[in-house]
Amino acid sequence: MRLSAKALAITGAVLWGGYAMGLTGVMNLLWPPYGEHFLLTMSSVYPGYHATRTIGDLLVGMTYGALDGAVFGLLMAWIYNRFVPQ
Repeated sequence: MRLSAKALAITGAVLWGGYAMGLTGVMNLLWPPYGEHFLLTMSSVYPGYHATRTIGDLLVGMTYGALDGAVFGLLMAWIYNRFVPQ
């Protein structure tokens, strides 16, 4: 059975951009120590994202996370489908 690259890309974008970056960022806005080290680590990975606890930074982080998750999902589906017999 082959994987749908489109479905896995969308899933990766929603999970990493929306859940990991988005939910952690929102929780950090509401309760400052929450996820601070994770967000600081992501600020060292994503250029332009600074983890300064602003809505603008949250949107930048979510955008980077969504793009990162989508690319990972596409690559994972492509690699998996290359090894699955036709």
